[in-house]
Amino acid sequence: MNRKRRRLLLAAVDPMLEPGEQVEVTTIVNLSSVSVRRTAAFAAASAIMSGGAMSVIPARIPMYLAMTDRRIFIFRADPIFPHPEEHLMTIPRAGLVRSEIKERVLNSSFVVSSSAEDQGLKITFPLLGRKERDAMAAVLPLAG
Repeated sequence: MNRKRRRLLLAAVDPMLEPGEQVEVTTIVNLSSVSVRRTAAFAAASAIMSGGAMSVIPARIPMYLAMTDRRIFIFRADPIFPHPEEHLMTIPRAGLVRSEIKERVLNSSFVVSSSAEDQGLKITFPLLGRKERDAMAAVLPLAG
């Protein structure tokens, strides 16, 4: 994440911080995944339906993630401009656990969940976000 994006994200998070709360990690992530097979099938179907005139490929919506020593903030990122569009959710860090890191060629991911909940949040980090991924993984305990 470049300095301008980080500065704008921190400006959006700052009014939500409690006294003494510190931001530890800021990064751009994806919270939903579209498989390569599904993307290829969708592109082929759209090309067939349009008679070869066009092909449509679904795109992921990037999200800004800011993790403090107490909470995780998720903002929708504007795909064109560097500022966060809207605050989507805040997750308390207490009681969160993570799955093993799944390494891929272009990205990596893990699932964050609460020990009390059955559902989790899959966080996908881009190739350049490995340092931020490792920082998050270091403070979130591994689910056992």
